[in-house]
Amino acid sequence: MAKDAPPRWDRRMQQRLARGEAAALGELYDRFASLVHGLAYRVLGDERAADKITREVFGYIWENPDAYDPKQGSLRAWVARIAQGQAVARLRQTELGRGSREELEQKVRMAQAAARADYIVTSMPAPLRAALELAYFQRRDYRQAAADLGVTEDEARRRLRLGLQLLSTAYALAGEGTSPPGWGTAR
Repeated sequence: MAKDAPPRWDRRMQQRLARGEAAALGELYDRFASLVHGLAYRVLGDERAADKITREVFGYIWENPDAYDPKQGSLRAWVARIAQGQAVARLRQTELGRGSREELEQKVRMAQAAARADYIVTSMPAPLRAALELAYFQRRDYRQAAADLGVTEDEARRRLRLGLQLLSTAYALAGEGTSPPGWGTAR
């Protein structure tokens, strides 16, 4: 997967945040707020709750810039992990009395898988993402996608296959037998 920002940018951003530069927080927010909000919304299904999670995540980052370790991955991945963790914790908190523990954990696993899938799609290289978007949203087959992208049919098939393989990892991590929502159902 392509990284959103080079590691040097990540380290400089962390240093600026540690110095208390409000402009750095604004820049980080501009770059990652839609990612955070999207992940939170995917887990919670609630716009207001996603807004609150977004504020909490950037508040945490502002107060704890040293919690980021560039050796553990990109700043984008760290921000996404915080957002997903906060959203899942909120889901567990709000759903605790609504059903069985097993139902809640299944819902949490599916929400985590959906959030990982969103992150994977937004992080994948543009050529793979473009091929998947043509196939999924515009219902193009690999031949049509190849023509739209100006690539060979073999290249279009390769991009679609690789993009789907990357997406499948999100659901493989969610647990045995877990499939993406809507997979295997009649349309």
